[in-house]
Amino acid sequence: MNVDRAVMAFAGAMVLLSLLLTRLVHPAFFWLTVFVGVNLMQAAFTGFCPAARVFKAVGLPPGRIFD
Repeated sequence: MNVDRAVMAFAGAMVLLSLLLTRLVHPAFFWLTVFVGVNLMQAAFTGFCPAARVFKAVGLPPGRIFD
């Protein structure tokens, strides 16, 4: 697994988790889904992703998107 795939897997897991929490705990967890979506959009335009930096720091090999 490289950084690009780890970022996509993490984002998908966070969206699913936030939807589950919205349904089972409190509707305000919807904002976690919004945050993940906004972060993905800004990463697409700027190339900066905090999750990618974390995955690089733990030693995952770089991918094509987040060098």
